[in-house]
Amino acid sequence: MSIYSIQPLTFGGVRTYPLASRKSKVNVGDFAHAAGRKPSLSKFLDSLPGILAARDLRELLSAIHRARKQKRAILWGLGGHVIKVGLGPVLVDLMRRGFISGIAMNGAALIHDFEIAMAGNTSEDVEAALGEGQFGMAEETGSYINEIAKLAYRIRIGYGEAAGQYLTSGILSPKYPESSVLIEAYRRRIPVTIHLAIGTDITHMHPAAEGSTLGAATFSDFRLFCALVREMDAGGVFLNWGSAVLLPEIFLKAVSVVRNLGVPLHPITTANFDFIQHYRPVQNVVRRPTAPVSGQKGRRSRGFAITGHHEILLPLVAAALASGWPASEKHTRS
Repeated sequence: MSIYSIQPLTFGGVRTYPLASRKSKVNVGDFAHAAGRKPSLSKFLDSLPGILAARDLRELLSAIHRARKQKRAILWGLGGHVIKVGLGPVLVDLMRRGFISGIAMNGAALIHDFEIAMAGNTSEDVEAALGEGQFGMAEETGSYINEIAKLAYRIRIGYGEAAGQYLTSGILSPKYPESSVLIEAYRRRIPVTIHLAIGTDITHMHPAAEGSTLGAATFSDFRLFCALVREMDAGGVFLNWGSAVLLPEIFLKAVSVVRNLGVPLHPITTANFDFIQHYRPVQNVVRRPTAPVSGQKGRRSRGFAITGHHEILLPLVAAALASGWPASEKHTRS
């Protein structure tokens, strides 16, 4: 006998309904199926369920194919981790195939790509060097990357364009140009913008660093990035890879500038790829720029958040795009 004055509810009067009458979120028509023996990439991708992230991947890649076909901007935001895990050659191939029309990098991505181009290695052991004050003190990295900012200031171009020009000018002798995003983009005249937060990068500690030239170079690139975002109107795409704070903030401000100048940026597609979904990219890339605006008609804007490791996800996305998957919009399940 319970000592409580309140007794458990009895459920005899609860109302029920037939299962067949209920609207459900999951249906066997969306289920995965076995890809079969020795499946091709397309067959493997077709075998994925039409549910959650697998459905999102289908819809996102369909939007990228549409943007490419309609010659709308396909912009890639790259954090440093994306470059340092060895994805430069994959991005180079995507540029050659026409799936990248502009690239935004933070300062870490610039540094990693520069070191890979020059020496074929990057990403020092911070703990081993920090104790003696040697972390970030590589002479060539600090000297040349700061010289690039000064070049940008002198000839009135952005930091990203100046980096490509410097690396291909013959002043330096890059040993691994085929792995460099900066070099390939410059050769193809694909705009690259570099976005700095002064004090966050190892090159800002170097004796050659000048705040005025760094600021001028990155501000020029912010204005250029705004022009690239403007080209997303009516079907463009922005993909943020591995930048948790800086590039999502840059993108949100660029969206505001472009809309302030009278361009609706509708419809657009955005996506954040990372191994953790942080607040700023979810809000500033996925949700806020794609939120419905009163009076908008036609295809709606979409934002996607896809979680996983860059070194797996980006090659998978690239291979899917290269193979033409999904083959047509009829494969995009709803």
